[in-house]
Amino acid sequence: MLKRVFDIICSFLGIIILSPVFFVLWIAIKLESRGPAFFVQTRVGKNNKDFKLYKFRSMYLDAESRGQLTVGMRDLRITKVGYNLRRFKLDELPQLFNVIKGDMSLVGPRPEVRKYVNMYSPEQMKVLDVCPGITDYASIQFINENELLAQATNPEEYYIKYIMPKKLEMNLEYIKSKQFFKDVSLILKTFFKIIS
Repeated sequence: MLKRVFDIICSFLGIIILSPVFFVLWIAIKLESRGPAFFVQTRVGKNNKDFKLYKFRSMYLDAESRGQLTVGMRDLRITKVGYNLRRFKLDELPQLFNVIKGDMSLVGPRPEVRKYVNMYSPEQMKVLDVCPGITDYASIQFINENELLAQATNPEEYYIKYIMPKKLEMNLEYIKSKQFFKDVSLILKTFFKIIS
């Protein structure tokens, strides 16, 4: 209950305080490329249920049809505005609305697309016992994930065999030892990691 109250209060305040930023980003995205400013993608949430995750659009239209993994920050599908959105994780800001709705928490395992969830083992499926989050330990550990994928001969195979299992392992450890004050610490670590 404390976690949910914290999520709602922080997300609500965040949306209000950051509303000018939302407006500026919306204009920048619309001016640079055609299409909506927001990107909506189906992800898998708590109890293995699908939900709509919100992001600022950082790619050209129909980019997802050419693969769901982003390979390097210079992926040609990424717009110029999108490059900076991704660099500072600003594309994730609309997920504060997901937190308000109850689809997500501020801290929890990052939600995956169904394609990759279908590859989970029974043990790995336990990450779906909790609400997914905007940030987690894996987000900090793999903050350079796009660059790692860019160096791989087969990016998707590398993600499936090496990155995804490690993320899931870290998320399972988080679930076993999750505590409110650890969540607060993780939010602060994420912030300082992004700006560093």
